[in-house]
Amino acid sequence: MSTTPDEATADPSTSLEEARNHAERGDLDRAAELFRRVLETGDTPARAQAALGLAVVLEGRGDDDGAREADRLAIATGDPEYGARAAYHLALSWQRAGDRDQARDAWRTLVDFGNRAYLPPAYLALAQLADEEGDARQASEWWEQVIATGDEEYAPVAAHDLALRLIDWGEPARAQRVLAGALDLVDRGRDPQAHARLAVSLGIAHLEQAIHAFGSVTPGEDADPEVVPLAIELLARTLPLRGRDDAAQEIWRRGLDDPALGEHVRARLRRTFAAGEDAWWEDEVEAAVRAGSLPLLTGEAFGALDHMHAVIAARYAKGPGGMPAEVYDVLGEAVQVPGDYAWGRALRDSFAERLRQAMGSDVPVLPPDWPDTD
Repeated sequence: MSTTPDEATADPSTSLEEARNHAERGDLDRAAELFRRVLETGDTPARAQAALGLAVVLEGRGDDDGAREADRLAIATGDPEYGARAAYHLALSWQRAGDRDQARDAWRTLVDFGNRAYLPPAYLALAQLADEEGDARQASEWWEQVIATGDEEYAPVAAHDLALRLIDWGEPARAQRVLAGALDLVDRGRDPQAHARLAVSLGIAHLEQAIHAFGSVTPGEDADPEVVPLAIELLARTLPLRGRDDAAQEIWRRGLDDPALGEHVRARLRRTFAAGEDAWWEDEVEAAVRAGSLPLLTGEAFGALDHMHAVIAARYAKGPGGMPAEVYDVLGEAVQVPGDYAWGRALRDSFAERLRQAMGSDVPVLPPDWPDTD
């Protein structure tokens, strides 16, 4: 049975309960009416709850302005729980509307309530607003306050964002400490994505610290011919992992141009090259390593090899056909060359498939170990 206006005045808590029941059943108009009746009773302990309830209901009806006004009524009561909730509700409303200034004011109001349950999201929202507006220093102060709460949900997010800024500012060691602390708050089994995000960021911080350490080793008159070239190599090979390909090329160039250390640096650069006498292509490979374009060079080389092998193998597969025996034998030797390499079988299988597609039923039958057999 619904309450009468007199009953609402006599027992606001009863109207509150009924209003909530109507709201849960989707009867927003009746819920709003009952919440308003409680507000009409004046400054009672139920006022903050009624105002917040009205704000939620009005928002559900699409009346954002009315909802915000109701939030302000709840906030004005100073109620540490429902006033704080209303500030949170109001801040989210302005944030969804894209009004940064109003959202910031509402988040600051929420902070002023000092309700521990709502401080972490308020701090984080203020940090994100400051960061989006380019005030990274102010953002970092808010992030640090989020982290200080030790909140399992919000502190790791703040730690991740703060760590990225610290890395940008050349403070990787501090970033590591922030991230390591955040990892202690995350349950890997419960939130593997958050754990992975923090772990990767921690790895990046270590990379940045390594780059700084390698970069601090500079050539000089008494440079160690073992240590300095090693530092140059490690720095040049690590920089591309952070997307700094141009910087890596410059490190290699300076090292190679050093009159005292150039040959030692070149030895480090070429240490993974195939052993043997110098070949004409080693300069090309070296240039590709320095430029970080070795995959591109490899693709070009295999593309050219695939084309040449296909041209020769297609003719060889047809048989001598009046061709001088010695010429046919030369073609056979050329086709067999890839057999000594790990990728040789893949090249031959590719050719066999292309030949089948091109010739259809007229394709010659190739033995499984062709062309190594007659």
